Amino acid sequence: MILFLLATAFIFYVLFGYPLLIALWSRLRPQIIVRKFTPRTVSIVLPVHNGERWLADKLRAIAGLDYPPEMLDTIVISSASTDQTLAIAHQHAGPQLRVLEVAEPGKARALNAGLAIARGEIVFFTDVRQWLEPGSLRVLVSNFADARVGAVSGELVIREGESSEEASVGLYWKYEKLIRSAQSRIDSVPGATGAIYAMRRELTQVLPDGTLLDDVFLPLCAYFKGYRVTWEPGAKAFDYPASLKTEFRRKVRTLAGVYQVIGIFPRLLIPNHRLWLHFVSHKLGRLILPYAFLAVLLSSFALPAPLNYCALAAQAAFYALAALDRAVPDTSPLKRLSSTAGTFVVLMAASACAASILFIPAGNLWKPTR
Repeated sequence: MILFLLATAFIFYVLFGYPLLIALWSRLRPQIIVRKFTPRTVSIVLPVHNGERWLADKLRAIAGLDYPPEMLDTIVISSASTDQTLAIAHQHAGPQLRVLEVAEPGKARALNAGLAIARGEIVFFTDVRQWLEPGSLRVLVSNFADARVGAVSGELVIREGESSEEASVGLYWKYEKLIRSAQSRIDSVPGATGAIYAMRRELTQVLPDGTLLDDVFLPLCAYFKGYRVTWEPGAKAFDYPASLKTEFRRKVRTLAGVYQVIGIFPRLLIPNHRLWLHFVSHKLGRLILPYAFLAVLLSSFALPAPLNYCALAAQAAFYALAALDRAVPDTSPLKRLSSTAGTFVVLMAASACAASILFIPAGNLWKPTR
């Protein structure tokens, strides 16, 4: 009974209690960010691996940014590309667009090469696939008027999907953004959005080889130097809706990256800094959730009757709904529930699989996004 209650309480705290707590906290005691746009030199660091499908459009999006062009320095780093990425990049090269080639694969290596030659006061990180809203960089830079801000993340907007599966993945992202928004108003978010974030160049550090989450490692470098890491919803990057299979692979990689981050910054687990509650409740809590659900299932058998039958029946119904999701037609009223249940179970499975980082090379977790 005690294990059942503890595991259930933990699940409700991570999924609902903590988000409600910080929503209230952020309204009662927000830390206002001073925003004022002052043009600053910016180095745009764009790592690309086999990105011929998107690179030309991405460079057009960068050229279309509402920002003084003479203050921009774009660095395209081709990371072991075997397609036309390098050729396309060279077609756009010029005084304000430099092209690097890194022979060995790995995003961390590509970013380190770009950071080594970055000359802007601010470094803007973005990925090749996502389209940028023209005013996004200007809005990000305005946050650095606040001397306490060391890094700032933009918002990744997932376009509306056509299927219930894609819609459920989009719903998950909306849930995540509500949490990040509240964390930012309180103090800092424990990471950024890799497709659109910026930080002061003097706060960047060399990424360890094989780093899976540059967008967590680099902002934490700023945070542990005493700065805030904030979230700016006015800066937007747009991405295509993802299938559940794609989201599963991405989630395995990102959660495996959390294990890496804990190894690099073990002090994240020590309650002597401003981000401790948020990291433990949000990031670490997600890693533990699958095991909490397993504990609930196993401990349900030991509950006194009829509680054990009720608990087991409720869990069986939920998992059956998730398992049957692919058989439920999109036109069925049940689809919204089955799709949400299926998405949740897949994400929990991804969280459990993320522990594979303890046994396999990090590079094995990089899968192409489709």
